[in-house]
Amino acid sequence: MSAGALGGPGGAALGAVGVLGADRAGPGAAQPRDVGEHSSSFGGRPGTAVGAGADPQQTRPRTTPPAPGPPADAGRTCQAGPVTTGTLPPLPEDVRWSVCLREVATSRVLAAHAPEQVLRTASVGKVFLLLEVARRLEAGELDPDEPLSPAPDETVADSGLWYLMRTDTLGVDDLCWLVGGFSDNLATNVLLRRVGLDAVTTLTRSLGVHRSALLDRVREDRGPQHPPTLSVGCAEELSELLARLHRGELVSAAVSARVRGWLAANADLSMVASAFGLDPLAHGEPDRGVLLVNKTGTISTVRVDVGVVTGPEGSVAWAVQADWQEAPRDPRGEVLAVMAEIGRRVADLVGVPAVPAGLRPARGSG
Repeated sequence: MSAGALGGPGGAALGAVGVLGADRAGPGAAQPRDVGEHSSSFGGRPGTAVGAGADPQQTRPRTTPPAPGPPADAGRTCQAGPVTTGTLPPLPEDVRWSVCLREVATSRVLAAHAPEQVLRTASVGKVFLLLEVARRLEAGELDPDEPLSPAPDETVADSGLWYLMRTDTLGVDDLCWLVGGFSDNLATNVLLRRVGLDAVTTLTRSLGVHRSALLDRVREDRGPQHPPTLSVGCAEELSELLARLHRGELVSAAVSARVRGWLAANADLSMVASAFGLDPLAHGEPDRGVLLVNKTGTISTVRVDVGVVTGPEGSVAWAVQADWQEAPRDPRGEVLAVMAEIGRRVADLVGVPAVPAGLRPARGSG
């Protein structure tokens, strides 16, 4: 794929894309215990809200009423059948995928596979929490230095750093950096209690996002009284969300800039972003003309990467989701290899030298 096809940030999009294949995965089913962290047209308006299959990610049972869970049509597509468009690599058939690549300047879809299929997105839903916190900070409704501490039933380990630290009180802005940089579960829970899940949901819907959502806080034990998973989403919406974030269109330019800053600290470059050869611990500024913002989500049978990369030839937004809950094997290595190959194709689109297949980026500066 030619890097020059994108043109500059305001250049013309690629031409029409053709159908290459189909996803044979069926609808989701109930999940086993899983600890861990971490419109019908592709570019059209959101369609009917749907949810996802169960996933016990993630704190002990809470005493407050749980947030409403997703509807019964979880994990289904809004179209007759998922197809692949554009130049994506072959996708393992026993993995359920939702993929969408967009030119940021125009939101035109460059490549897609089952982009409307709603799957579990693990920690990617934390982006919606960060947007609501940023909105309140910019509106003066929240003090960035307001000290917050965990409640006893919010304690959770795995992804993040705060549960390893000696301090039990941090400011709002510090917690946002932990969520953006390390997908911190404890910081997520404390921030979510402060602003409320209802407010996060209201903001999400106000942005025109109807099939992707943060459903709950992080839990170590997820029972039948809880929403079945932390978050759900589809690549169509999530790729458009990241494109709009890059353009400064989510709530306001200032809110978008805050969230971009937090996400630019993300240290997980193990998926799509592994192709760009960036320092995972220090890539907040352009490196060889490459600027990256992304958020990942990880549980034992899910890998998700959403982001935007800017290079000499323009900017591309992506959402790449893989869920192999129903697979008869563990295809994690193959999934990560495919995600890296998608990253290499994104790198080619924006004119960035990519890490060759089979090689890994150099270790970080730390």
